[in-house]
Amino acid sequence: MNIFKQAITSGSVQLGTWMMTGSDTVAEAMATVGFDFLVLDQEHVAVDTLDAIRIDRAIRSVNPRITPLYRLAGNETVLIKRALDGGAMSLMIPFINTVEEAQKAIESAYYPPYGKRGFAAMHRASIWGSNPDFVAQGRDNLCLILQMETPEAIGNIAEIAKLEDVTGFFIGPGDLSAAMGYPGNPSHPEVQAMIKKGVDACVRLGKPCGIVGGNPELANKYQSMGFRFVALASDMSFLLARAKEQLAAIRGISLTISGGEVY
Repeated sequence: MNIFKQAITSGSVQLGTWMMTGSDTVAEAMATVGFDFLVLDQEHVAVDTLDAIRIDRAIRSVNPRITPLYRLAGNETVLIKRALDGGAMSLMIPFINTVEEAQKAIESAYYPPYGKRGFAAMHRASIWGSNPDFVAQGRDNLCLILQMETPEAIGNIAEIAKLEDVTGFFIGPGDLSAAMGYPGNPSHPEVQAMIKKGVDACVRLGKPCGIVGGNPELANKYQSMGFRFVALASDMSFLLARAKEQLAAIRGISLTISGGEVY
């Protein structure tokens, strides 16, 4: 059962964080904090398929309610297949701009007749062949999130949302700000207006939408805007912020820590 999918599609707001360290030990510890979901980043972190399985296993060992949201490196059939065969239940596919690109992700993620996913009976997702119903359950449990990172993508949300088996969307504030000419400045009014346009479209279409904010104030703002799942910073930023805070206290240095965006 994919509790994350059930929660975001039923209207519950979920709070999570980004996993940037690539460490199964850190992931295991973060799973005890109380987050509703953890994003397992494979796009900007050197995490391969075996690393992802170790991290996934560590998370579920201490908190079976959390099924990691895999942010894959790209919209590639082989990456999607390996993640799913490895046991992933929730996928986020980056840099989707068009209906055609969204359709490719769907075809890669679902077995026929809904898609073109390659079939194998013996893998972690089928509990090594012991679950004869894993194909049917796979479609019901798979949470497919498409990441919108450009104005073009935001403009195409309504058409993409018509595709069957798209669970929801995720607006990437970092890449969106860069695409709009304000790299590193997702708080720019024009970027924030585009973000609002995207989440408003998702609310209107009845599709859950997610985002990441670098600090509690921004995360709360995004919740009030209608985002259904919001990630707060990352394991790496939490680690560094606490280390800087403690070191500054020992040295008697006045330190102001401002949470930055996680991209």
